[in-house]
Amino acid sequence: MSRRLAQVDVFASAPITGNPVAVVLDADGIDDEQMAAFARWTNLSETTFVLPPTDPTADYRLRIFTPGGELPFAGHPTLGSGHAFLATGADITGEYLVQECGVGLVRIRRDGQRLAFAAPPLSRSGPVDAATVTEVTAALGVDPAHVVAAEWVINGPQWMALQLDSAQRVLDVRPDFAALGDHEVGIVGEHSDATRPEPGVLFEVRAFAPGDGVPEDPVTGSLNAGIATWLRRDGRAPQSYVAAQGTALGRAGRVFVTDDGDDIWIGGECTTVITGTVEL
Repeated sequence: MSRRLAQVDVFASAPITGNPVAVVLDADGIDDEQMAAFARWTNLSETTFVLPPTDPTADYRLRIFTPGGELPFAGHPTLGSGHAFLATGADITGEYLVQECGVGLVRIRRDGQRLAFAAPPLSRSGPVDAATVTEVTAALGVDPAHVVAAEWVINGPQWMALQLDSAQRVLDVRPDFAALGDHEVGIVGEHSDATRPEPGVLFEVRAFAPGDGVPEDPVTGSLNAGIATWLRRDGRAPQSYVAAQGTALGRAGRVFVTDDGDDIWIGGECTTVITGTVEL
């Protein structure tokens, strides 16, 4: 059966500089095995399937697959799928676009030329135990003396986040993916004037999930949402900032973070790069 397909570049400062997501529209009737197989075939960080909602307050339901399996939530697929859904001319009557997914309902709003999602609450937070930090830093090739803090920031994916003492330390990391195993790890460091890629960029972020078939993710909404929730809680990030991600992969992802006092919004620009149909 022919179904509409869009490939959307997300958190992209210009087309083909962010993180692509394949979005299958009209996905009703595709079974779990077909979804997983198509996600393996695209071999993107995530592939999504847009379905009719089961919650009457949602505009659509989304299923999200990596090459290694299904996720209850992910950030760049949320924005890219919302962008593709709006591009169909869907009639949205509420203030927000509301996505139903494995973590529940996620609100998406328009921020000028960007879309932004409200960060879902963390299902697990708190410091990462010392033994795990030792294992992960060894796999990353990071001297533990350069780790400022390590925190669980789980909001769907099982992220642990390590704050390093500079953005340059983040960029210098060369992981041993076999040693990293099933750990899902994000690293973040603050830019200095010497390393800042452009005015306004505060942090550099990288994300590694080799167990999900994604050795390094170009730009990661769920991780940035977890990091923002953590750093804002601990007073180590301003109310509004920009994070760069993808630099180590030749990308120029930009994630716009805003804490309005009620929600933390994770935003970025989205561009449809490919449209067509897929036989599924």
